[in-house]
Amino acid sequence: MTLAVRAVVCVGAYLGVVIAPLIFAAIGANQPDHGFWTNFSVAFGFVGLAMMGLESALVARFEPMAAPFGQDALLQFHRQIGYVGLAFVLIHAALSAHWDELWNKLTFRDAIPTPPLVWLGTAAALAMIVLVVTSAWRCRLRFSYEWWHATHTVLAVVAVSAALVHVYLVDDYVNSLWKRVLWGLMSGAFLGLLVWVRLVKPRSMLRRPWRLERIGAERGQTATLTLSPPDGVEFRFEPGQFAWFALGHSPFWLTMHPFSFSSSAERHEVEIAVKALGDFSSRVHKLDLGTTVYVDGPHGVFSMDRDEGPGFGFIAGGVGITGLLSMLRTMADREDVRPVVLVYANNDWEDVAFREEIERLKGRMNLAVVHVLVCPPGNWTGEIGYVRTDLLARHLPRGYRRFQFFICGPGPMMDAAEAALVELGVPAGRIHTERFDMV
Repeated sequence: MTLAVRAVVCVGAYLGVVIAPLIFAAIGANQPDHGFWTNFSVAFGFVGLAMMGLESALVARFEPMAAPFGQDALLQFHRQIGYVGLAFVLIHAALSAHWDELWNKLTFRDAIPTPPLVWLGTAAALAMIVLVVTSAWRCRLRFSYEWWHATHTVLAVVAVSAALVHVYLVDDYVNSLWKRVLWGLMSGAFLGLLVWVRLVKPRSMLRRPWRLERIGAERGQTATLTLSPPDGVEFRFEPGQFAWFALGHSPFWLTMHPFSFSSSAERHEVEIAVKALGDFSSRVHKLDLGTTVYVDGPHGVFSMDRDEGPGFGFIAGGVGITGLLSMLRTMADREDVRPVVLVYANNDWEDVAFREEIERLKGRMNLAVVHVLVCPPGNWTGEIGYVRTDLLARHLPRGYRRFQFFICGPGPMMDAAEAALVELGVPAGRIHTERFDMV
């Protein structure tokens, strides 16, 4: 099955799962005491619940599902559709609640007789609100990635579990055996997904431990970690791909960290580059050599091997150079003579990680490098500021519209670079991005 066909199938399956519970619930739900607004609110609740359940599948790292879109695209969709799902749930709650009765039960003693379905529905809605708020404002609230990820997982389980039981207790809409079987299957699927992600997959990784061989210090508060695969295992990845890593703890731990491979895809040892951006990434240089590492990957479609062209344009910002460096190293090892233009944006000259190696790569391949600095030194004669249309126009060679372009870095830089390339006439299908802001 081609990736395009698989993408259509995945989208169709997603829509089917979201809409199916609504259709099944509507069949036979013709009680005379249910008015339009009651049925309307229930419809929103069913759709919101289906979206909540599918949120876990989007980030479960199923390679067949992620391959047509890229795992980063699924994560972006997961984030955006979370707002939509929350909106459906809140509309359901707003239209279903008997506000006059709730107003009279503001005290805890009066609220105790409230039916369990109300308590469970409230718990599901509150869990989802906290989940979305803590995700959207994680940086502002100064939550570490590890704390946020653990809380995110627990809240997701509470929200979906409470909502599923809430549906069972609303007997009017799940009042027949086949409907209860349907919801039983949906509940089982959610539980099975949880077991697979948290137990089965980590158990498989436990049998394939990696080892931390070396730690190297790079410019820009970046550390290079060299990892050795399990004995007898030939680990293969495409340049530009990434994986999730458990460094120094069990794969059953709630949190794994995503990092792009920075090493050449033609070599046995695997390297990742980690910039000190948070609690975990600031501590990796203190890991002991020989530390056990577990790897879930490779993942991703951000790779020059998947989008061949007569030449390449690489645009990196800060640590976004990591996956692009893997492509450069791979091209050098393959003696690939196709032209490459690297536009590398950083804050200042001392922040430019791997700058000496990039200079050496110019002698091994057809590579032109353009450094862009926000705060250049006094004797700087290169580009200053940010990646802009005029800057790219000055440095892209003739025939650049047929190149494949790969962009990775901070979100604003990526948005500006994409817009600039489109303005310069590069077809959108030749522009590829990798967006991660989880660490």
